[in-house]
Amino acid sequence: MKIAISGTTGFLGSKVANMFSLQGHEVFPLNRADFSEESDLLASKLDGAEVIIHLAGAPVIKRWTNQHRRDIWESRILTTRKLVDAMGRMEDSPRLFICASAVGIYSDEGRHDEDSTFLSDGFLGRVCRDWEAEAAKAPESCRTVMMRLGIILGKDGGALKQMLPPFRLGLGGRIGTGRQSMSWVHIEDVLGILQFLVGGNSLEGPVNVVSPEVVSNRTFTKVLAKTLGRPAIVPVPGFALRLVFGGGASTLTGGQHAIPARLMESGYVFRFPVIKEALHNILKEGE
Repeated sequence: MKIAISGTTGFLGSKVANMFSLQGHEVFPLNRADFSEESDLLASKLDGAEVIIHLAGAPVIKRWTNQHRRDIWESRILTTRKLVDAMGRMEDSPRLFICASAVGIYSDEGRHDEDSTFLSDGFLGRVCRDWEAEAAKAPESCRTVMMRLGIILGKDGGALKQMLPPFRLGLGGRIGTGRQSMSWVHIEDVLGILQFLVGGNSLEGPVNVVSPEVVSNRTFTKVLAKTLGRPAIVPVPGFALRLVFGGGASTLTGGQHAIPARLMESGYVFRFPVIKEALHNILKEGE
């Protein structure tokens, strides 16, 4: 099966491409140059692809200058728009389009399954809404899934890689009040969910890609420190994060409580549903 994947140089995309390649699929990586081409040319490159997985996007945890805000928006919305336009020009539309999104679409208040209407009015919430609106314009013959990703945990990339250095030195601690929710998911479950989606089930529309167990930042911090055998006594105040990241600090001081209702209803079984087991697997197994 030909599977086109964007974002293959990133933490998640590289693992997704490697997984499907090892399974014998023909993986076609989409790069930045492909998105600058005319839609007809991109469509010709995509011809024969049964599945398109769109994971590209500028990093979010970075100082939000006006330029970086534009980069965050354009790298998601404009590339999705180009892909959808190209799909409409293909001789045969793909049977499945999986587009990344994020739980940042939800409000920081309350608990959210995929039917929640309590959405964020913040910058990232608006980006996610625009992102999903573009993905929803894919051809009707193509099943479309918007993966509302939580914090992806893995040893060699993502948020955890950035957290580990201070924690290993015993300098880790909660962020802000520590009360904010952390909807997380083990990288192996993200890969498993992608296989589950490609494998022929009927899920479509928004899907919360998060573990069933949501924890507070304070709890996550304690479990991470205990797993490493280090103290966690150096909290990071919100004002310090705002000095470094500007508006981007809200991604660290806020958080959403998302529930993977549709995945659980459809029969997906999480490999790592509990944070203690997930962190032990990432940090201890294979040492």
